[in-house]
Amino acid sequence: MLMSHTDRVAKLHYMANGFRILTPGDHVVCGVSGARIALEDLRYWDVATQRAFASGAIASAEMAPR
Repeated sequence: MLMSHTDRVAKLHYMANGFRILTPGDHVVCGVSGARIALEDLRYWDVATQRAFASGAIASAEMAPR
């Protein structure tokens, strides 16, 4: 039997140049906006806080020095 990971949140370990899938799924949730991000569209994350971001603008705003 094939397992479908459609409409399931994936758990990832974010690294400097990529990520490792810990729990299969088809998307992650933005750590700021709560938006759903398809794994194939995931481009921005913070290794230190292990959070995904839905856009470059959100990532820049969150990671900017305060």
